[in-house]
Amino acid sequence: MPTALITGITGQDGSYLAEFLLSKGYQVVGMARRSSTLTYERIDHLLDDITVVQGDLHDQSSLLSTLEEYNPDEVYNLAAQSFVPTSWSQAVLTGEVTALGVTRLLEAIRLYNKKIRFYQASSSEMFGKVLEVPQRESTPFYPRSPYGVAKVYGHWITINYRESYGLYAASGILFNHESPRRGMEFVTRKITDGVARIKLEMTNELRLGNLESRRDWGFAGDYVKAMWMMLQQDEPDNFVIGTGETHAVREFCEIAFGRVGLDYRDYVVQDPRFYRPAEVDLLVSDPSKARAKLGWQPEVSFHQLVEMMVDADMERLSNSH
Repeated sequence: MPTALITGITGQDGSYLAEFLLSKGYQVVGMARRSSTLTYERIDHLLDDITVVQGDLHDQSSLLSTLEEYNPDEVYNLAAQSFVPTSWSQAVLTGEVTALGVTRLLEAIRLYNKKIRFYQASSSEMFGKVLEVPQRESTPFYPRSPYGVAKVYGHWITINYRESYGLYAASGILFNHESPRRGMEFVTRKITDGVARIKLEMTNELRLGNLESRRDWGFAGDYVKAMWMMLQQDEPDNFVIGTGETHAVREFCEIAFGRVGLDYRDYVVQDPRFYRPAEVDLLVSDPSKARAKLGWQPEVSFHQLVEMMVDADMERLSNSH
């Protein structure tokens, strides 16, 4: 039975990846930061089947001791300060965790066991002010936020350890991926939660930033499979993962409100407070390499994704209302 270590297991991707690896017969060890309040709601249903250990990407010794104790075959580094707007107000912290944290983990693997297969969660935010459309593995990076800059560092240090030390270190450049488990601070979840609240008459408006901002949105449950597929290849490589389609925030609103029989134009207010200092205008992936080499493709459509998220928020709020 292979063992996988997942950093950031309490997040959206960590929870879906843990479920997927359990279904493949893995022993799953999840690393989570110690905090006085436990935030395990996304993995609550898995706690009997996984092991959760305390560790921190700030702390090299906790990473090394976790590797020594559990001797994983695969390590998935999903931990990060991953909310883009927060990266402006906490730029140094974002660099410490999202950039240098990757180095600490790679260094721990190099010191403990170079045969461990390592997955780094890179991000489409690295492309930022895009230099070509669509974006593929060879597209130059031009990050537009401290988060994007930190992810570029994490991406290149992964490649550097692969080439310098012969580590099996793969990097997945994932475009936006959402689900009912997405954090409330992300615009997609903010919309679906808002739709449910408006439908249930708990509020009467939804304040959003730039409605014309376009993203390549997929379902997180599909994307974690790609992470695993990357670590099953003969050689480590970098892969862009996305749907290859782009949709505006406005379109997301249209489908979400339409799901409950409402017109978004009656409720959505554009608020300048939610605009970013430097906006990323158009992110759209070219996932053809992942399709050809990994045999990966998304199964949930954009429309299905939005409706799945609205339905989940309607159910959650109806039960608590």
